[in-house]
Amino acid sequence: MSVRIQYAYLKQQTWLYRRNYPKDLQGVLGQALKQSLKTGDARVAKARAAEVNAKYEEIIAKAKAGLAVEKPKPVTVVAPVFAPVTMIGKVTVADLAKAYLNRRSNELQHGGFKSVRFSVGLFVSVYGGRAIGTLTREDGLSFIRKVAQLGRHVGKSCKTKGYGLDRLVAASEGETISPQTQRRIVRQVGHFLDWAVYEGQLGSNPFTTVRVEAKGKVNRYEAMTEEEVRRLLALEDPRIGAVLRVCLLSGMRAGEAAGLVREDLVWKGNLGWFAWIRPNEVRSLKTEAAERVVPLHSALTPVLAQCPQSGRLFPGLSVNMVTKRFAEMRKAAGIGRPGVVFHSTRKWFVTQCERAGVPEHFTASIVGHQSARSENRMTYGIYSAGISDEQKRGIVEKVGLP
Repeated sequence: MSVRIQYAYLKQQTWLYRRNYPKDLQGVLGQALKQSLKTGDARVAKARAAEVNAKYEEIIAKAKAGLAVEKPKPVTVVAPVFAPVTMIGKVTVADLAKAYLNRRSNELQHGGFKSVRFSVGLFVSVYGGRAIGTLTREDGLSFIRKVAQLGRHVGKSCKTKGYGLDRLVAASEGETISPQTQRRIVRQVGHFLDWAVYEGQLGSNPFTTVRVEAKGKVNRYEAMTEEEVRRLLALEDPRIGAVLRVCLLSGMRAGEAAGLVREDLVWKGNLGWFAWIRPNEVRSLKTEAAERVVPLHSALTPVLAQCPQSGRLFPGLSVNMVTKRFAEMRKAAGIGRPGVVFHSTRKWFVTQCERAGVPEHFTASIVGHQSARSENRMTYGIYSAGISDEQKRGIVEKVGLP
């Protein structure tokens, strides 16, 4: 859509102003006020046009009052020399997506980037050849309808690797992806289009008013039972058995435990080993509240002794590997109850603390949750220095493996 400025027009990449004088004054003033606005930028031209309009009104007022009026000089337009210009909206979706993904690959960790790459890749497979400026809200609605038809497992199959959105929809069978996953895909594509606007390649995001209407039920994580924990530990899994014990006895997230390095361990004398959960070269943290110092249960001392004395405690492990291996362990242990995933170790730890009578805000400080001790939790967080290391140690030691 071209920009319109009253009494101005674009010629040879420069905005010019022209406004006719009233006919009864043209004998004195000439036919029109003509002036170069000396810019190719529409925003600057609009502001300068307003100034010339004020000058025009001043000339008319003086002429009607019979005052001397300086005759405007004629406009002489010199053809300027321009560098190559990229017109807004002309770059293809595929080219912009490539630049966007190159940038995001340096900003996101592997798992997060993989998700963004998949979502944007679906979009490019449909609209990659289109100029970014031709996208409309109808395209967004069409994209959402297709995404809603994707099967839950079709994107994970080796047979469909490299398929675009249309081919994935054609290959989909059975249950479709959840509304939550649909929203994530649409949101990530929306972020790409917002970036295109920020970079000046798109006037506005046409998907701003597009959203997934389907309602979905959030899958709940279930706390494991004593028997389920016992079965899993009995497997003595060589790959994630140590991480499983650490999470059960500390409430750490899978990524927090798998990303521990030897430098994160702090020895506090008679209080034993503590783990400083903080961003490091292996992983970042989910929230600011996630940074904390957690006492490691005395039962984990033998586990730490078997870990490397430098670098990562669990080399080569990623969250993806931990969760997939846990699914295999769950099957081997005969645990088929819905909602039991690796994150259930965290819920099991919190449950054990609750059953031991530990106050909620004490547990929150150990697992890295915002305290819900009172309605005015912001004020509480400002004035309280938190519980002591001795208190933390006492809480953790109350939790025991079955």
